[in-house]
Amino acid sequence: MDPVNILCVKWGTKYGPDYVNKLASMVSRNMSRPYRFVCLTDDATGIDPSIETHPLPAIGIPEFDAATGWTRLHGWLKVTVFAAPLYDLTGPTLFLDVDIVITGPLDPFFDPPGEFIVIKEWDKRDETGNTSVFRYTAGAHGDLIAHLSRSLDSAQSDYRNEQEFVTTYFSRQGKMSYWPKGWCVSFKRHCMHRGIMGFFKPARIPEGAKVVVFHGKPNPPDAIIGRSGKWYRRVIPVAWVDELWR
Repeated sequence: MDPVNILCVKWGTKYGPDYVNKLASMVSRNMSRPYRFVCLTDDATGIDPSIETHPLPAIGIPEFDAATGWTRLHGWLKVTVFAAPLYDLTGPTLFLDVDIVITGPLDPFFDPPGEFIVIKEWDKRDETGNTSVFRYTAGAHGDLIAHLSRSLDSAQSDYRNEQEFVTTYFSRQGKMSYWPKGWCVSFKRHCMHRGIMGFFKPARIPEGAKVVVFHGKPNPPDAIIGRSGKWYRRVIPVAWVDELWR
């Protein structure tokens, strides 16, 4: 069986190297097929030396190539994973955000056919996907970078973030499909109990979930200690996050 790729991106200081190290560890416990784990980053300090790292690839757009840290581009730097070529990476590639908790096997993410498979954004009725977890072929979509280069100003004014731009682009090409419902869930939307019960019961893992996405607040370390990050939301310490996020 040919190896596949698992890819993540870390830049700036919002997420430390521990997020990458723990992601790599979670992947190792939840993959049975051969794979190559790669992190694209502007600073490899603190990342376990056993993890393959490369600089964020230059894509020929000055505003991106010169960006450092958590700039106005924010998550837009994630589009650099569509560079062609992307170092020597080829073939099926599963992109994972670093602020997730893996709760089930990842091998199934390489089974469904499709050119670009992504999470269906939970709070959108249109085609928008959530790019916390997506699969594509490394080096096969340089046209997305070329399109962004030609329309940078309008892209960043017409689209709220990178994922809206990327998923709209693939959708209009007829190349986008979604993961089966329930594979990737939101910690806030699907794990936490609604209403008053959220004050008494800790978050749970929905049946069949393979990845829990932590978007906004709280992040995994917040969930472990029961820190919500929002005055109106209570988070009871979550033991399974402490057990799995390592």
